[in-house]
Amino acid sequence: MSGITRTPVRFVAPPFGLEPKVDFVLDEIEGAVGLFALRAVDAAVDDAVDAADVRLFVLDASVHLTDYSPVITDEQTALLELTDADDAMLLVVATPASSGMTVNLLAPVVVNRVTGAGAQLILEGQDWPLRAELGPR
Repeated sequence: MSGITRTPVRFVAPPFGLEPKVDFVLDEIEGAVGLFALRAVDAAVDDAVDAADVRLFVLDASVHLTDYSPVITDEQTALLELTDADDAMLLVVATPASSGMTVNLLAPVVVNRVTGAGAQLILEGQDWPLRAELGPR
């Protein structure tokens, strides 16, 4: 995987549906700018990918959803120890659908680029859809 970025991410709480896993790596998908595989790892086995190959596909919102601007609360910011907005990587979970691809805009994954801390956040009181169709770019 020469030239491909692999970033460790430790969730402050397990992502929804992936309990009890909290240790992941964020792997760039070669040839697909802004697309990543978020893969569970076994922290006890020197960062080896779990045998079950638990993963989510996520998109970098700054690349694919430039109009997406959710509001992160002070509590959520503190949870991730974010001190600068530029340190936050905003990702959305992508899911194949019969009509194409949908993304979850209601519960983004936010990663602190400095510490590697991550969380899937619920955006309460905001009008973002759970399944938004991803249109062609």
